[in-house]
Amino acid sequence: MSILSRLVLKKSVARIQQEGATSQLKRTLGKWNLLSLGIGCIIGAGIFVLTGTAAANHAGPAIVLSFVLAGLACAFAGLCYAEMASVLPVSGSAYTYAYATLGEIFAWVMGWLLILEYGLASSTVAVGWSGYIVSFLRDFGVFIAPEYIAAYDTAVFIPESARAFYEANGYSFNLDGEILNAAGNVVLGIFNLPAAIGIAMVTTLLTIGVSESAKVNNIIVAIKVSVIIAFIAIGVFYVDTANWSPFIPESEGPGKFGVDGILRAASIIFFAYIGFESISTAAAEAKNPQKDMPFGIIGALVVCTILYIMVSFVLTGVTNYTNLNVADPMAVAVDAIGLGWFSFIIKVGAITGLSSVMLVLVYGQTRIFYTMSRDGLLPQLFCKVHPKFHTPYINTIFVGIIVAFAAGMTPISVLGDLVSLGTLSAFTIVSVSVLYLRWKEPNLERPFRVPFAPVTPILGILCCGYLIAQMPLEIFIKLKWFFLAGLVVYAIYGYRKSRLGRELMPRSGDEEFVEEDHELRTD
Repeated sequence: MSILSRLVLKKSVARIQQEGATSQLKRTLGKWNLLSLGIGCIIGAGIFVLTGTAAANHAGPAIVLSFVLAGLACAFAGLCYAEMASVLPVSGSAYTYAYATLGEIFAWVMGWLLILEYGLASSTVAVGWSGYIVSFLRDFGVFIAPEYIAAYDTAVFIPESARAFYEANGYSFNLDGEILNAAGNVVLGIFNLPAAIGIAMVTTLLTIGVSESAKVNNIIVAIKVSVIIAFIAIGVFYVDTANWSPFIPESEGPGKFGVDGILRAASIIFFAYIGFESISTAAAEAKNPQKDMPFGIIGALVVCTILYIMVSFVLTGVTNYTNLNVADPMAVAVDAIGLGWFSFIIKVGAITGLSSVMLVLVYGQTRIFYTMSRDGLLPQLFCKVHPKFHTPYINTIFVGIIVAFAAGMTPISVLGDLVSLGTLSAFTIVSVSVLYLRWKEPNLERPFRVPFAPVTPILGILCCGYLIAQMPLEIFIKLKWFFLAGLVVYAIYGYRKSRLGRELMPRSGDEEFVEEDHELRTD
């Protein structure tokens, strides 16, 4: 077998289905848990942060159209995810689908890209969660040293409304709004402690058990959806239609208002939709994955798209879009209404909302590593299941430590685009996988079928490809080292230890591999 043939080895559908049926993970999630899981991950940083900045800088009131376009692109991909999840009900998501259709090297690249979608995204959300927590505690007079609320070696900025609080604790500010210590020096961050603590909390919960995590997530989702519905229900009475004129502001350059601005905003707020595919990572723990996975994926997309559109209408209606270029646009809108008490509720909703996003993202990353480990592409420790909790506990703790460290040390800069790139790549691969299996195995039983195939998967590929093309060139340049690192890890470990490769290409001197408890072990 040539090296090229070895790199594109594929796992059969029957084998993947068998692995899913014999998984050691406990099946505790029903369709409503899966729906809640998806909503819990989708509604987070996007609706609480990005809506305002995208409206102020790119689309104006037409941000509503940007959400429709991004939701449409997600709908095509979501239907493809639903079909693949019903055919291959395992934890690996797009990684597993690529292994079945494109081959091992593509599966590895997909798994590596999913680190951007899950691991990096959870760090990003944790930093946003930290900001809301610090603000919330400040309302109660709790002081946290500014060195421990920002990433390493970054200047600490404090909102003007909170500066009196820090001045009372011995700090001052320069003209740029940077906080200064008693000696008059700019305070630089050491470690974002609240962000790391947030990740540690969800990691502990996930280690204890998925069922317990799902119950907590259900409560959190109920709280934040209630807050969002309250914002819509109250805010609609304070809408001034003059704020919607002009609905599509006149273009001021590439990506800044006009039709081009709507499209650019769609690529930015795509971050707001990531998470629905995290449902597919829970397939091995779903009670009836063939029926429940499509329900959860499509249901979460529909519910969240409707909420996003309604929030966008109210947000740009109660205050002019030029006022929304802030980290807390919904709080700004509530302040414009003049309901101070409701601003506090919005802040609580944002904190709970981001908490559930962190939980689902960390969960998704651990399940992808679990599946890659079972395939031999990562060390076997990643698929070791706790005898009592029935969770991949070593895997979960490892991911939690890495993500917490990244959240504590990394500033938010281009993270949104990086996460969106990983997500869009996954969506493209899944759409291609549907086309491949429809061609290669037309008679395969499909509990859920993508309507209007092959048109729908092709539209998914085109939409995702277009949104990728809207991203700045610098993003791809920065990713070259990430890709290189992934290829090195695969060459050093994955290529040699691949379970499928060793079965089809046994080498002299290899250990004898046997099946025990459905995991790969040395005799």
